[in-house]
Amino acid sequence: MKINKFLLLALLIVPITLVFLTNTNEEVQNEEVNIYTSRHYDADNFLYEQFTKKTGIKVNIISGKGSALIERLKAEGINSPGDVFFTVDAGNLANFQKQGFLQSIQSEIIKQSVPVELRGENDEWVAVAKRARVIFYNPELVSEGEIKDINYEDLASDVWKNGVAIRSSSNMYNQSLVSSLISNLGIDETEKWAKGLVSNFARKPQGNDRSQIMAVANKEASIAIANTYYIGIMLSGKGGKEQLNAAQKVKIAFPNQNNRGAHINVSGGGVLKHSPNRENAEKFLEFLLSEEAQVHIVNNTFEYPVLESVKPHPIIESFGDFKMDKTSIADFGKYNPEAVKLMDRVSWQ
Repeated sequence: MKINKFLLLALLIVPITLVFLTNTNEEVQNEEVNIYTSRHYDADNFLYEQFTKKTGIKVNIISGKGSALIERLKAEGINSPGDVFFTVDAGNLANFQKQGFLQSIQSEIIKQSVPVELRGENDEWVAVAKRARVIFYNPELVSEGEIKDINYEDLASDVWKNGVAIRSSSNMYNQSLVSSLISNLGIDETEKWAKGLVSNFARKPQGNDRSQIMAVANKEASIAIANTYYIGIMLSGKGGKEQLNAAQKVKIAFPNQNNRGAHINVSGGGVLKHSPNRENAEKFLEFLLSEEAQVHIVNNTFEYPVLESVKPHPIIESFGDFKMDKTSIADFGKYNPEAVKLMDRVSWQ
């Protein structure tokens, strides 16, 4: 029987084409990104799922405290499967950079999305969300006139004697605040300020940021320093009825509005030094800076967006616009060792 030569050619091509498609699918299925994270937000799981849906890249999560992740990376060395480090606070990101665990980000999309003051040195890490560290006050104890034009520097004044609630010096948020002051005022002036602040403590530093806000609501302190996103959690009801009631009793004052602006810190990420999936790592960071991801972040963590096109959660937006300090967040890591020593010298427990 004669076989048409064109049919024979087609039969020979089909198997080859099928093999090519099979291999391509296997390659897509094998695409992955390994994220080392010390964030503890359930809302991040949605981000991982959406990234996989959009790109086909599987997300593997390795979570733990920053110190534990550092030890893991040291043990893994050049064979580490880690691609992305994702965490809160510029101080933590800078610490990973100092330890040599990060590499420069190459993506122009990321650089165009994130202002230079919200990037680490050599673009080794970037912000994906912002949080302001501001002053909370009880309007039954503090008048609007007393608080209206307040600066961080004013918290060392005798006006606030036995009136200030704040977390311990071991808290990275406070270390970064002190680092920002060192960047702007110098070590000597910041140390004088810190000494005055400690003398104004209403109580021994204890608890988390929500505890400080609760102390103000309960009139254990007149004012407190805490991050804005905590009041968002409390006012949303996610922290329970007691926290909701407390949050409704306090107001916010944004410091330094007549000069450099309120202190800003971040959540952010970077590409790990020995990333085996470097391209996927940058794709993930690009995704976090997309409008879709930014909207999800601000609506679930109550942080401020990095993208100007995205609005904060309505609760956070209700506090109004304010001037943000544009001190480079890279300085928070640069001055962190000096900040820790300084806080110890002034007996900030």
